[in-house]
Amino acid sequence: MIIRKFYFFAVVFFIANSAAWGQEDDIFGISSKAKNPKSNSGSGNLFRNAIEMFSLEVSTGAAYHQLGTDFFSKSPSLYPISQFQNFEGSSFQLSDTLSLSSNEWAFPLVNAGVRINLFNLLTIGGGIGREWGNLAPMRGNDHEFQFEGASYQLSKTYGTVGLVLYDAKRRQGFLKWKYRRYSSNNIYMQSELKQRARQNYPWRFILEGEFGKMKLTKAYDPSLDAGSIPYVPRLAVSADPYYGVAMRVEYDFSEYAKLFLKGGAEFRKFTYAASGFSEFQNINQNVYAVQAGMAIKIPGTKRCKIQGCGVVMKHLHNGVEYRGSSILNMQNRRVGQWY
Repeated sequence: MIIRKFYFFAVVFFIANSAAWGQEDDIFGISSKAKNPKSNSGSGNLFRNAIEMFSLEVSTGAAYHQLGTDFFSKSPSLYPISQFQNFEGSSFQLSDTLSLSSNEWAFPLVNAGVRINLFNLLTIGGGIGREWGNLAPMRGNDHEFQFEGASYQLSKTYGTVGLVLYDAKRRQGFLKWKYRRYSSNNIYMQSELKQRARQNYPWRFILEGEFGKMKLTKAYDPSLDAGSIPYVPRLAVSADPYYGVAMRVEYDFSEYAKLFLKGGAEFRKFTYAASGFSEFQNINQNVYAVQAGMAIKIPGTKRCKIQGCGVVMKHLHNGVEYRGSSILNMQNRRVGQWY
């Protein structure tokens, strides 16, 4: 008899706990489950889940760039190269190879693109950009290579691939590894682990590679009058793609909006033609840039427009999930995040 009563109370206790556990994620119609349907139809739900992987972003910044070339030509008179210092015994010979270089600034850099998040592990994206930079004469030994104009403008199309190094999910894994030395029976430390793991961690660190094509949109020759002769620029972008590597740091201030800071280097190639276009010199450009921007993830969950519904968190109406807040705010805000 005692054993039967024990089993009866155990079953009741299990059912009560199961109901309470189920209510944790769905209280008064409010739900934080990611699997809640976002549309009444299956195809609509699939579409909304897909577009939520995409984010649009814009950024601007500045860069410090270096130009360099190993100049060699049998006809140096075809290039704008001359001596700017007169040292004895340093006259330029046809057989000489001169290492020339210069340093200047590029500002502003403007980029706009789209990015796809793949399982919080990889990011892929692409976009377009514009760049305005200055050109300083390349110098080496006692010679200088003077460009036809003191500035340049270029446009570029690019693609990116990023590897997520650290984010909220990896932080949780790190905390579990850190607390592994405490016994599972240590209630205090296990409670501390759960509290720290549930904290909102807005940072994300991504190692990013970039590749793309460039096009010079402005090449100015001061020796020509405007509109007098069609001008073919002697400075041109190489047909080879450029490559870059960067570290990207993101800060989420909501589930759909983030700020990011990106710093890295790009490695490019240009060609410079002789005055008769009979030969070319290769010029390398290394660009060290810092950019800041904002990214907005396309929301897959529709904004609630039901009259009289004042729920500001994500919630359900007839089994469909809706947002109660702007994409610039946290959707499921906690204590201290309401204002």
